[in-house]
Amino acid sequence: MKNIVCKIILIFLVLFMSSVSLSAQSAGNENFPAGSANGTTEMSEKTTGIDFPNISFSATSPKTGKEVAFSVELLLLLSLLTIAPSLIILLTSFLRFSIVLDFIKRALSLQQVPPTSVLNGIALFMTLFCMWPTFKNVYEKSFAPLYNNEISLSEAYKEAEAPLRLFMYRQMSDDTSYIGTFMNMAKLEKPDTLDDVPTYVLVPSYILHELTVAFKIGVILYIPFIVIDMVVASILMSMGMMMLPPVQISMPFKLMLFVLVDGWGLLTTQLFNSVIH
Repeated sequence: MKNIVCKIILIFLVLFMSSVSLSAQSAGNENFPAGSANGTTEMSEKTTGIDFPNISFSATSPKTGKEVAFSVELLLLLSLLTIAPSLIILLTSFLRFSIVLDFIKRALSLQQVPPTSVLNGIALFMTLFCMWPTFKNVYEKSFAPLYNNEISLSEAYKEAEAPLRLFMYRQMSDDTSYIGTFMNMAKLEKPDTLDDVPTYVLVPSYILHELTVAFKIGVILYIPFIVIDMVVASILMSMGMMMLPPVQISMPFKLMLFVLVDGWGLLTTQLFNSVIH
C-alpha cells in the first residue's frame, strides 16, 4: 500500500515540475502559446487583396408611356416565371399521366414503391416526349424570334399561346361539353371555331377534361385488381382466416399479373395513344 502511495506522489511531482517548466518557457514569449515557434504577424508585400466590383442600383421614375409599359411587361414576365411550374402541370398532358400512374400504384396496393417522385419524373419525361412537337413549335415561332429581336414581347406571347391552345383543343375534340359550360357561365355566345374560345375559358375546360379522362382510365385499371382482391378475400373467408389481411395475400398475385402482361409497356402505350391521336 505504501508503495502505491509513493508512486502516486511521484507522478504528481513529475506533472507539477513539467507544468512549471512549460510556464517558464511561455513567459519569455507572451505573444504565442507555449511550445509554439516564433513568428510574425506582418503581411508580405507580395500578398495582394481581392478586388470586389462596385455594384450600384438606381431607381428612376418613368417619363414616357413606353417606359411604363415596359415596367408592366417586366412585372408580368416575372409573375409568369413564378407560376411556370403550375402551367407546365396544368396546360400539358402531365396532369393525365401523373394521375393515371398514381392510380396504378394504388390498384397494386403499393405504398412506397415506386416513390411518388419517381412517378412524377416518369410523367414529366412522358410529357416531354408527347409534347415535343408543340414545344418545338413554340420555340421556333416565339422564343427564337424574340431572342433575335424580330418580334415584340406581345407578339411572342401570341405565338407561344397558339400551339398550346391548339393542343388543348385537340384533346377536347371528342368532348367539348366543358367549353360550352364555361362559355355559358361567362355569358358568351356559342363558339363556332377555336378562335371564338377565349384562353381563360379554354384552360379550365382543358383541366376538367384531363381530370375526367384520367379518372376514367384509373377506374378501368382498377377493375382487374379488384377482382383479384375479391377472389382472395372469398378464399380466406371460406378457409376461416378472417384475421389475415386479404391485401397481404393478393398483392403478390397482382404484381405477377401486372408483370406477366407487361403492364408498364401496355400502360405507357395506351397513354401515348390517348394523347397522340
